[in-house]
Amino acid sequence: MNILRFTDLIAQGQAKGKRVFIRADLNVPQDDAGRITEDTRIRASVPCIRQALDAGAAVMVTSHLGRPKEGELRPEDSLAPVAARLSELLGRPVPLVANWVDGVTVTPGEVVLLENCRVNKGEKKNDEQLARRMAALCDIYVNDAFGTAHRAEGTTYGIAQFAPVACAGPLLAAEIDAITKALANPKRPLLAIVAGSKVSTKLTILQSLAKKVDGLVVGGGIANTFMLAAGLPIGKSLAEPDLVEEARAVMAAMKARGAEVPVPIDVVCAKAFAADAPATVKPAAEVAADDLILDIGPQTAKLLADRLLAAGTIVWNGPVGVFEFDAFAKGTETIARAIAASSAFSIAGGGDTLAAIAKYGIERDVGYISTGGGAFLEVLEGKTLPAFEILERRATIAADR
Repeated sequence: MNILRFTDLIAQGQAKGKRVFIRADLNVPQDDAGRITEDTRIRASVPCIRQALDAGAAVMVTSHLGRPKEGELRPEDSLAPVAARLSELLGRPVPLVANWVDGVTVTPGEVVLLENCRVNKGEKKNDEQLARRMAALCDIYVNDAFGTAHRAEGTTYGIAQFAPVACAGPLLAAEIDAITKALANPKRPLLAIVAGSKVSTKLTILQSLAKKVDGLVVGGGIANTFMLAAGLPIGKSLAEPDLVEEARAVMAAMKARGAEVPVPIDVVCAKAFAADAPATVKPAAEVAADDLILDIGPQTAKLLADRLLAAGTIVWNGPVGVFEFDAFAKGTETIARAIAASSAFSIAGGGDTLAAIAKYGIERDVGYISTGGGAFLEVLEGKTLPAFEILERRATIAADR
């Protein structure tokens, strides 16, 4: 993907003394008292900010937080807790600036945090007038927010159209590189794991991957629908019988390419959805009418682990069982540890996937952990993300000059 990179501009000395506007993803969870409960996104945004400061730029950073009403800044929508945490991480004051669209005072070597960008009227609808006013604030626009790359909003798309220079920050550039490596130019065999409660929410992803991957592992409620498609009983397990034909079509598309969707040969069942429900391992063909399938069985997990160990590239989105309950976590743990042990390049994304990675402590053994939920899923669907499209377009325009 041909884009301008902020690191290249810095290396060329083009950021010194310039006004740099960074769109970060600082949308972190908070408790009822407004305290940040998990700061991964803030920490992930620090390298870009430090690079800009070290280059001698005047730095402005903004992000959305929650779902504020445009034109109204409520206390719970303020980035004040984020400013405090950024100050701690950067070891310097990070003033919070409200009502910033018409002007920001910041000098080279300083950084300010611009209040919740979604409070600005026209942000979500990418209003051109708003975009032009924001673009006038800066010399260089840097998008470092992959988590919002699938949305064409004022601070993710519009400003990139009109800023003098538009480029990708290190976090966004790393996502682009990892996605390209995993999907555009993968080392074969390419295996994808797609799990979730419903086929309907990920049908387009499954259909897109069926054209690309050498193996498509399905898990959770999705796997139950595929088991129905294969003629297997699933008891009272979560599934979507009305999408059985779509599941069969995905399986047929894979088979036509010499690939496959491996259906579980054994499963872990319970009579109730509860952490303390007794777990029973059964052959997939022997699931009873009152059974709930809550995990893949050990034989299935072993077969999948062997394939993952032999893979060239792995894309992982979703746990294969109810891993929050220890009795039904062994399948996901086996998969996770196989990915960690594999020499394949692996890219993982999605909230539950990240939770599983953290639970089993394999962060350092996954090739790339994506910071974007919705954006990651849209990439798997084969969509071109708006933020990528505009940065590519701006890079092409700059190259033609």
